Amino acid sequence: MNWIAILSENSFYEFTVILFLAALFGAIGQLLKQPLIVMFIALGIVVGPSYLDIVKSKENIYLLAKIGIAVLLFIVGLKLDLRLIKSTGKIALFTGLGQVFFTSAIGYLIGISLGFSSLHSFYIAVALTFSSTIIIVKLLSDKKEIDSLHGQIAIGFLIVQDLVVIMVMIVLSTLGRYDGSSMVWNIGKTLLSTFFMISLTLVFMKWVIPRLSFFLAKSIEILTLSAVAWAVTLATISELIGFSGEVGAFLAGVSLASSPFKDLISSRLVSLRDFLLLFFFVNLGFGLNLSVIGAQIPAAILFSLFVLIGNPIIVLIIMGRMGYRKRTSFLAGLTVAQISEFSLIFAGMGLTIGHLTEEIVGLITLVGLITIALSTYLILYSHSIYGFLSPILSIFEKKDPYREDEFQFETKNNFDLIIFGLGRFGGNIVRILDKHTQIKYLGVDFDPQVVKDWQMAKKPILYGDLEDPEMLEHLPLKKVKCIINTIPGADHSLGFLKQLEKIGFKGVVFLTALNDRDKLFIKVADNVKILQPHEMAASNFFNSFLSSIFKDLKLEK
Repeated sequence: MNWIAILSENSFYEFTVILFLAALFGAIGQLLKQPLIVMFIALGIVVGPSYLDIVKSKENIYLLAKIGIAVLLFIVGLKLDLRLIKSTGKIALFTGLGQVFFTSAIGYLIGISLGFSSLHSFYIAVALTFSSTIIIVKLLSDKKEIDSLHGQIAIGFLIVQDLVVIMVMIVLSTLGRYDGSSMVWNIGKTLLSTFFMISLTLVFMKWVIPRLSFFLAKSIEILTLSAVAWAVTLATISELIGFSGEVGAFLAGVSLASSPFKDLISSRLVSLRDFLLLFFFVNLGFGLNLSVIGAQIPAAILFSLFVLIGNPIIVLIIMGRMGYRKRTSFLAGLTVAQISEFSLIFAGMGLTIGHLTEEIVGLITLVGLITIALSTYLILYSHSIYGFLSPILSIFEKKDPYREDEFQFETKNNFDLIIFGLGRFGGNIVRILDKHTQIKYLGVDFDPQVVKDWQMAKKPILYGDLEDPEMLEHLPLKKVKCIINTIPGADHSLGFLKQLEKIGFKGVVFLTALNDRDKLFIKVADNVKILQPHEMAASNFFNSFLSSIFKDLKLEK
């Protein structure tokens, strides 16, 4: 009995090999500075029938892939911040919709000219319009450009793209359930289903979630589990009434987007999302028949060149006409030089409905592999590329670009001080600040009841877990001069310092120690000060009371 036969008899062995190879491919991707999407699709091809042929538990992998898509769409809805579109003005809306329109129109014409049918050309053209929010946010964050002008504009029109793809999925769901009955009847069912889903989302958003969330947030594990259960439940309801599960999962995220716990839920689910999406991309990869899609390589290269070059040019033209400088337009334009994981989900839906063939899905997947792989380097080395192309890019710029001079964000980066932990110690610090200073502070606490009480008192506070490694990325640290952590413990204090060092915080940091051992352990830098509440309380008691009562006695040792 060979090893492949052994794997086929035990799903656990099969998943062990897949996960081991996923870790290996991920490490290779990290060396090559490639997103995991590319490496996981490649993994799917390797473990599929074209090479190792070890995937036998296709139903199990498909189920995990489906849950992964639901979690992905849930997080997209959870992070849907329409205020960001508002803060970036009409540029996000105009650029987002303009790029979608021109990319799809030109992509459709290219498809027709290459001999594809109108339906296939439509699917290919739409797939070319969407860019990966996950990849772009990760790359911009790594380059510390997420808060820059071009970064904010890019995130703004990526949100517009996300909204467009959700609407397209709704339309596809409607077309997919067309059973030959009258068009009027199908439109009526669609409108009723849409009304039901939106109403359900609004009811939970207004009356159910606010009451449940504070109770569930007493346990992070229960809060996270409940969020996943809600995403999958709404996805299932969506499928039962005729929509796609993706639409339901997205609406589940939207229903929690106004929750004070959304950042915590999102950061907790990111790892789960990445793990489950592994199986989506593996499922996509091993489903590719290389012998069938081999003939699509020339078309894939042509479409890829259009995405890599044409999409940025479209953004350059739109932003240039709106008065932005060529540098801002170019750096924002590079973020759309790839297609998205949504494009692959979109193609999969087309295959399920029966609109697409395996060859077309393979073509779109090849375009995804090429554009994601190459655009990663374009973004990583965007400033060097701009320096080289700058003279040529002047044709996309107005003679008197003015937008940057008048562009201002609606920003929350106006705090001088952030305090972690608003218990007895931290709460008293805040009361003293309110009474005696004009210092602008922001409180962060883990206890949902504390957060609720301080919100009712109209105090600036966020819900956050100090042990969450991604929490600091959601805080407005730009103008903060000082951070006070009132939560004692040497281990997590050192971890907190490492996180601050990682994001480049240069201000003064106060950490809390309950004893001299912890004080010595966490005293690691000049800008780090140690607070010892018990020692400070004893010293204050002595100076305020004992020294005056026993002033006639010799109190010095």
